[in-house]
Amino acid sequence: MHKHILNFSILLLTFMNVHAVFAQAANLSGQVVLKGELLPQSGIFVFINGTSKGDVTNSEGKFLLENVVPGEYELIASGVGFASVKQVVSLKMKETAQVIIEIEESVMGLPAVVVQGVSLTGGLRGLRSVPGSAHYISPQEMEKSSYTDINRALRSVPGVNLQEEDGFGLRPNIGLRGSGSDRSSKITIMEDGVLAAPAPYAAPAAYYFPTIGRIQAVEILKGSSQIRFGPYTTGGAINLVSTPIPQEFSGRLHLLGGSFGNRNLHAYAGNSHRNFGYLVETFQYKSDGFKNLDGGGETGFDKKDFLAKFNLNTGPKARIYQSLQFKAGQAIENSDETYLGLTQEDFDETPYRRYAASQKDRMDTQHEQYSVRHLVQFSPFIDLATTVYHQKFHRNWYKLDKVSESSGQVPGIAALLADPTAFPEAFATLTGSTSPIDKALSVKANNRDYRSQGVQTLLSWRFQTAAVRYTLDLGLRYHADEADRFQWTDDYKMEDGIMELTNSGKPGTESNRVESGKAIASFVQFKLQWGKWTFIPGLRHENIRMEQKDYGKNDTGRLGTDLKVAANEVDVFIPGAGLNLKVNPGLDLFAGVHKGFSPPGVKEGSKPEASINYELGGRYQRGAVSGTAVLFFNDYKNLLGADLAAAGGSGSADLFNGGKVETKGLEFQMTWNVLESKHEDWSLPVSVVYTYTHSAFQSSFSSEFEGWGKVESGDELPYLAPHQLAVVLNLSHEKFGFNLSGRYQDVMRTVAGQGEIPQNERTNAYFILDANASYLLHPKMTLFGSIANLTDEAAVISRHPAGLRPNLPRTLMAGLKVNF
Repeated sequence: MHKHILNFSILLLTFMNVHAVFAQAANLSGQVVLKGELLPQSGIFVFINGTSKGDVTNSEGKFLLENVVPGEYELIASGVGFASVKQVVSLKMKETAQVIIEIEESVMGLPAVVVQGVSLTGGLRGLRSVPGSAHYISPQEMEKSSYTDINRALRSVPGVNLQEEDGFGLRPNIGLRGSGSDRSSKITIMEDGVLAAPAPYAAPAAYYFPTIGRIQAVEILKGSSQIRFGPYTTGGAINLVSTPIPQEFSGRLHLLGGSFGNRNLHAYAGNSHRNFGYLVETFQYKSDGFKNLDGGGETGFDKKDFLAKFNLNTGPKARIYQSLQFKAGQAIENSDETYLGLTQEDFDETPYRRYAASQKDRMDTQHEQYSVRHLVQFSPFIDLATTVYHQKFHRNWYKLDKVSESSGQVPGIAALLADPTAFPEAFATLTGSTSPIDKALSVKANNRDYRSQGVQTLLSWRFQTAAVRYTLDLGLRYHADEADRFQWTDDYKMEDGIMELTNSGKPGTESNRVESGKAIASFVQFKLQWGKWTFIPGLRHENIRMEQKDYGKNDTGRLGTDLKVAANEVDVFIPGAGLNLKVNPGLDLFAGVHKGFSPPGVKEGSKPEASINYELGGRYQRGAVSGTAVLFFNDYKNLLGADLAAAGGSGSADLFNGGKVETKGLEFQMTWNVLESKHEDWSLPVSVVYTYTHSAFQSSFSSEFEGWGKVESGDELPYLAPHQLAVVLNLSHEKFGFNLSGRYQDVMRTVAGQGEIPQNERTNAYFILDANASYLLHPKMTLFGSIANLTDEAAVISRHPAGLRPNLPRTLMAGLKVNF
């Protein structure tokens, strides 16, 4: 009895002590805002170092830590895409203390003052100072949807023209403002400010795009400011920002799996110390594929990407701050991908079918990248950033090239699928029937090696007088690249649905040539800020020499016995100017004009692409509403078209003159947080994005380029949707998030023309819905699920180069995201 009384007394005393502690406890509330802009930031983890007390900021950037024992603590705020902030707070008994935490973006892992000069946009904070159309897909947005397809990541950006191909986004076709989307070869694509195409001058359509799954943020720049980022200055530039080295030990482990055997892993870890930092990262993505091969077989892919960074830097109090960052990466892809599509009849019946003749089709690639970036800040007003880079890319796309009949006829595959009744024997072989001849199917090994290397440097100088602030940027780049084609063709027969090798080709007997490009590029851009006005004039210069050495199909040893050399040189100045007026704190108006340019290649008679481009628009942000609206007009003196297999050509990559073309359009984006003033704990931003584009030839001509053929004045360009619409809804709470996005794409012509589009020369108009949801199990652990193509709509996304191809069907993914 005494024992029970004693235990009860101890329990009572313990309860009274705990109650006394809580009665004296303090609370800590506050708000996290973007430094310099004071914009509330949601999704930031705020915690007291060394304790379990923590909270995630809501839609208004607010947090609350309750029942904290009085004392002095170190408060830490951290979030994806932001530099961690540490702040000392003192809490007294029974106090409810309030703090404001200003958090700074981490863009490209560079000091904030340097970011403005090196990046396209300067992050969220820098967008308002760009006198033109600029967009930033932040780390929070990328994290929210776990994108593995760049097409889906860009759907919320106006002015982007997309042509899907494989459904997974492995080989995207991106254009900006009607520049042409084939293999993204008419825009400047970069990773961390370095040209990303394996041979951006000699062969920009190189079938490589950085793995979007490991990319932290995406910058898109259109208009006059893009002349800093050539060589392609007509449509715009895209910069993919990789994961920066974290300031303190942190990392992530994301594991997702789902339909069609899809699974992906994203993991990284890194840390920074006083004088060095490091990061190791991998993104691995695999699928069994959503198409059904006749007779069975693989139609998926396996992609592995590895990246490492190491940074050395002086101490934070050094008189002249310097850092040296090393970056190395490797990406390997093996995919059972094909260009072979379907007839209209077969697509209508089974859109995800693959014919037996594509069973050997396979793409093998390996990409390596190395760079060293040196940064020196001579003072708070002068800095110099220099990058030395080297890339190697090998790819061999082994795919069906020709189908032959016993009569000797060799119909083009596109023509065969357009009218299979005209070539019954070839179509029977294509679909798996035993072929009457041994060399019925020719499969080409599109074997190519690319190299790209150079050095680029940027000097930024900021100064001001009594009324005017100035920024002077001077840039210089030396670049050299080459594309080496060493291809061959193997012959097969079809035996009861199985392809059997009958003749092995000799490497170098199909295409045996080397294309190279060397360029010295420089630019100067001067930014003047006077009161409400910002004026940015700039001038770019490109000196380019391109050369092609064709060894011929009989000189596989490259002895030069039948060598043909072609060369071309270009020396061009590319001016541009932008003007921005800050009407009031929430409204900016801007205008710009600049020269558009693309290199001409080495084909005799081809000229550089040249245009004068104009834009006029405005940006608005006040309270719960923000938006942009831009009118653009591109007046081409000469448009270039590329002979790419992806566009239905021969694959020579030669460039063809298209003469005068006019492209005009409207870009519109508006976001309204419906619950901004109604529910503090809930957020419901709804975004509407619309793009109208019209592009037409202004002269009549007959082109050797099969993608154009005979052109009449007024003909509209192919694969350019007149209307694109996206609607994005993001519902979020402290622990829960739901996102719904829909994209409408209008009918596109597949060949140049005007008036009503014939049924066999068009893609479908379609509306695709995607959805994802997340639940915060713990401040560092999230349960995630997504559905792509919610309504399972099957649409024709392309008729080139060989038959109709479908979009991605309904695809489910789910898994865990752990950040530490």
